[in-house]
Amino acid sequence: MFDPLPQAAGYAVVLGLGAVFAMGMMATTYALRRYTREIITAEEFTTAGRSVKTGLISCAVVSSWTWAATLLTSTTQVYNNGASGGVYYACGATCQITLFACLAIKAKLRAPNARTYLEIVYARYGVVTHCVYITWGLLTNTMVTAMLLTGGCAVVHDLTGMNPVAACILTVIPCCAYASFGGLKSVILGDYVHTVIMLTIILIFGFVTWSTSSKLGSPGVVWELVSQLATTSPREGNAGGSYLTLHSRSGGISYVINIVGGFGTVFLDNGYFNKAFAANPASTYKGYILGSLAWLPIPAFCSLTMGLGALALQQTSAWPLGRDLTPAEVASGLVLPTYAVALMGKAGGVLTLLMLFMAVTSAFSAQLISVSSIVTYDIYRTYVNKNASGKKLIWVSHVSIIVFAALLAALSILFYYVKVSMGYLFTLLGIVISGGVLPQAMTILWKRQSWAAATFTPPIATCLAITFWLVVTKLKFGAVTYDNTFMDDSVLTGNCVALLVPIILVPALTYLCKPQNFDWSKLLSIKRVDEEEELKEADASIDAEIEQVMSQSGGKVHPLRSHVSEIVSDLVESHEERFIHERQVLSRAFKRCVWVCGALTLALLIVWPMPMYGAAYIFSRRFFTGWVVVFFIWIFYACFQVIVYPIWESRDTLRNIGNGIYWDLTGQSHKLKEWQVAHPEELHVVQSQIDAVLSNRLGNVTYAGDKEKR
Repeated sequence: MFDPLPQAAGYAVVLGLGAVFAMGMMATTYALRRYTREIITAEEFTTAGRSVKTGLISCAVVSSWTWAATLLTSTTQVYNNGASGGVYYACGATCQITLFACLAIKAKLRAPNARTYLEIVYARYGVVTHCVYITWGLLTNTMVTAMLLTGGCAVVHDLTGMNPVAACILTVIPCCAYASFGGLKSVILGDYVHTVIMLTIILIFGFVTWSTSSKLGSPGVVWELVSQLATTSPREGNAGGSYLTLHSRSGGISYVINIVGGFGTVFLDNGYFNKAFAANPASTYKGYILGSLAWLPIPAFCSLTMGLGALALQQTSAWPLGRDLTPAEVASGLVLPTYAVALMGKAGGVLTLLMLFMAVTSAFSAQLISVSSIVTYDIYRTYVNKNASGKKLIWVSHVSIIVFAALLAALSILFYYVKVSMGYLFTLLGIVISGGVLPQAMTILWKRQSWAAATFTPPIATCLAITFWLVVTKLKFGAVTYDNTFMDDSVLTGNCVALLVPIILVPALTYLCKPQNFDWSKLLSIKRVDEEEELKEADASIDAEIEQVMSQSGGKVHPLRSHVSEIVSDLVESHEERFIHERQVLSRAFKRCVWVCGALTLALLIVWPMPMYGAAYIFSRRFFTGWVVVFFIWIFYACFQVIVYPIWESRDTLRNIGNGIYWDLTGQSHKLKEWQVAHPEELHVVQSQIDAVLSNRLGNVTYAGDKEKR
């Protein structure tokens, strides 16, 4: 611990910035309610009106997948294994998001009214299987959140000396506030702001490291300093002992572990399904594919910059510790913040603190909505109160957010004090949860999978994975200890068993037991929550506002035109053709999506890294410079995709909000009401309710489209 920043800096960021951010997101949610007439019903809270466009979906995917571990662990991998660590981390964790696009299409087509993937499991297999996947889903959320908070509070403590308990508790409070106030839409908008800040800071570190720093300042200088390590402290298992090669035994093992764990944390995390169900139909698969391509350069470029930079400066006077990092410090994720301080002094520490705070809070807020939707719809509405009103469901969502946040803060504090590191939790993820990946995916994709295969595969695969993990640890290292279970061979064995055993179990249990011939139309039994009561209350509120404004506008606004149900009934027929077209486009897109996602996955996992691994090529100065330039260009693509493109897509909404704010500030609020009455199709609540009516009426179009394809 070197505490380059005062405790006040930690409290300023965690408490001060957290409060400002929460208030900003709540103000944004209020603006959307006032100027676009968003009404936070239970459905809106969980699905954001099912109308989020491609840019924001890709931004939300990038933000949700950019954990503290994304930045800290990828940098640690480069520090341990060299250039291979960043590439293997990025490629190994991109393919899951890319492939998830295929699952997102089918989930949205076959269960257009679902809010969680667990509702699909319940509709297909019933109570027992449902309970199994509730367990796996909540376990995924718990482990991911514990890893986020444990890693985050450790770094804040080591950067500022701030009490880790205070850091953990104060981090969760603002997330709870804006997630409870605005639901998924607020979280997605928060993701946008988080991502802008994170990418800006990563670019600052990139420009300083590779261009302006007096300590490094160019790829050539970094190449020279890191190349010397092959002689002075060679990396065992790397080609020539060099850190500038993709031929790395330890890097390859981490690559496999990352792939396995990534499948579990994407396919079993309901947060990714939340975003899929929230997407506009045409944006569902595009958002995930483009989001995966925008996410890849974030860990790749960040770790290349910070990891190799740390290796280059570690033996110089600029290194703040005056010694190498210990293995425990490396496992805790301290490579990145230590290098930031070495490079830029206290300014680097502040930027690191901001970046990691954004990474932790963005991913944590997504976990809050994921858990609240499971508790609300898969536990409370399914087993406690089947006829719960929308207002009651929102209340349950709020309570579940607060309870989950409190429990996970306590668990993360426990992990910190018993010295279970973020890196350990990251490698453990795949062993514990990945046994549920294949049967969960087949529940949505394969109508023949049997009840037994879906129900028994996750627990059997997980038990076998844990058993092999511990047995290999005992046989290879002589004792089952914390450090030994963290070794590459042990973790690799457990992860591989967890992901690969279901490949045998699913078909075996399907054909040994009676295969299903599931009728996908049964998933239409998943219905939206009745929103009538919530809409009537909102209508009454709007009527009161309009009556107040009528005196100012000479009675131009008629109160009855505020009623959402009347507006929707007038407009729904004109939108029927558009709705059918969107569903058919989505249905036809599945085959194309499979080819695109398969090709991207093959390129990322095999075509790009494997030949370089096999050739044992060590980067020349010129090649290394080109390598840095490529990732610099790629990170700029990410900035366009998740910062510029969402603004362009939302330009009409932003213009309308801007007009509304101007009218309010200039005392012309009656113009806002007149505009809203004159342009009902542009109101969010109207668009949401039109799609709700058409989804209930025309859901079977999905299956007609499927039959045409076959």
